[in-house]
Amino acid sequence: MSLFDRRPIRRSRNGSYALELGAEERAVLASLPAQMREALAEPDDPALRRLFPPTYSSPLDAGHEEELRRLTHDDLLAGHEEALGVLESTVSAPELTAEQLDGWLRALNSIRLLLGTRLEVTEDDDTDPSASPAHALYHFLGYLQECGIEALTGSW
Repeated sequence: MSLFDRRPIRRSRNGSYALELGAEERAVLASLPAQMREALAEPDDPALRRLFPPTYSSPLDAGHEEELRRLTHDDLLAGHEEALGVLESTVSAPELTAEQLDGWLRALNSIRLLLGTRLEVTEDDDTDPSASPAHALYHFLGYLQECGIEALTGSW
């Protein structure tokens, strides 16, 4: 049975969220926060643009954009760090609270955005997950996000 044949995150009767992930899946997830932190330490990396998006699209607003970036970058970075910390500290847990699952979803989203940017994934992308290990990881993270959102919203 593959990961995509089951729901690895689901709401339990007690209101928590059960994590049914294998040791290999957890090992992959455990490795991601450190890798993401390495990427976040390179503020000029163009792949981070999706994590720290520009507010103004006009070149005439470059001064405003720089000022806004100066004012918001540290808060955005702290949010990414916090979410990565939640994933890191709970990756081996059998279940999560709603707050912890929210942290997971934020961390998974950030990691997936970075990876998707590096893979040049577009909205129309239909790359087979078996195309490369990076594509498989991208699809795995997306599926975990989908399962987590469905568990939180009660749609599964």
